[in-house]
Amino acid sequence: MKTLLNQLTQHQQLTKESAKEVLTQIAHGQYSESEIAAFLTVYMMRSISIEELAGFRDALLELCIPIDLSTYTPIDLCGTGGDGKDTFNISTLASFVTAGAGIHVAKHGNYGVSSACGSSNVLEAMGIKFSADEAFLRSCIEKAGICVLHAPLFHPAMKQVAPVRRSLGVKTFFNMLGPMVNPSRPTYQLVGVFQLELARMYQYLYQKDQIKYTIVHALDGYDEISLTGSAKIITPQGESLLNPQDFKAHLWKMGDITGGDGVEDAAKIFLKVLKGQGTQAQNEVVCANASLAISTVKGCSLAHAVDLAVESLESGRAHQSFIELQNISKSWIS
Repeated sequence: MKTLLNQLTQHQQLTKESAKEVLTQIAHGQYSESEIAAFLTVYMMRSISIEELAGFRDALLELCIPIDLSTYTPIDLCGTGGDGKDTFNISTLASFVTAGAGIHVAKHGNYGVSSACGSSNVLEAMGIKFSADEAFLRSCIEKAGICVLHAPLFHPAMKQVAPVRRSLGVKTFFNMLGPMVNPSRPTYQLVGVFQLELARMYQYLYQKDQIKYTIVHALDGYDEISLTGSAKIITPQGESLLNPQDFKAHLWKMGDITGGDGVEDAAKIFLKVLKGQGTQAQNEVVCANASLAISTVKGCSLAHAVDLAVESLESGRAHQSFIELQNISKSWIS
């Protein structure tokens, strides 16, 4: 590790193979927590290359426990996190709105590290069961339209890194990897990233893998559509700049979409939005993100996708999807 750290601090880049090897060694417990912390810290102070990102991704995908959900051609709505904005759980809510619109979702998530409340925190607090059992996950996606893939259950090798990430409490390159290592390898991806440079890297890697994707970066730093300004959208068809009016929505301020002070607040906001009791800002930002997922899968216009998202939320179908997932979680005996 000492040689590797010297190489990195001298601004040398790892090859794809070297990046894959070092992450595999970390996962197999060959380095101490202090060495891992030093390694992660280096990447907080320098940019990651496409080759390094690809190597780290390949290592995690090889080490993970795979789950085959290809029958359902699902989409994952996942952000990198690490934008420091402390919004409520927008992409997780948008996942249920997407499921309510009749699209299968394989939601990859984890506990919050660089945010106050990750998707797994809020879902667990509301009684959603996490399991790697294929029969359970298939039951969820068939009955509720959505299943939750709790990252630690599918990436057990990363237990070496988890305590270090919690201790550091800031974004690391693992934030960049999260959306790329969904163990079901979904057909479609809606990915939010915290910086434009990273969006370009995702585009390059997704093009090579022939994934059907939409990549989102709000120009004021959010890793999702925030409706606080314009957002860069990257798809296989090219790039565009979208404004709130493109989502039939209003321009909002940062304070309109914040997430409260922890899991309890996050759960209250979550349920209010699903029950149709959210604020206009909350409803619009959730539907905006869901509409991008819907248009990614259906190939329809954004305007039509917005209508489908709003209908899913206002009709109660998004809430029913959540209730169904709760019921399966309560009744399932593994």
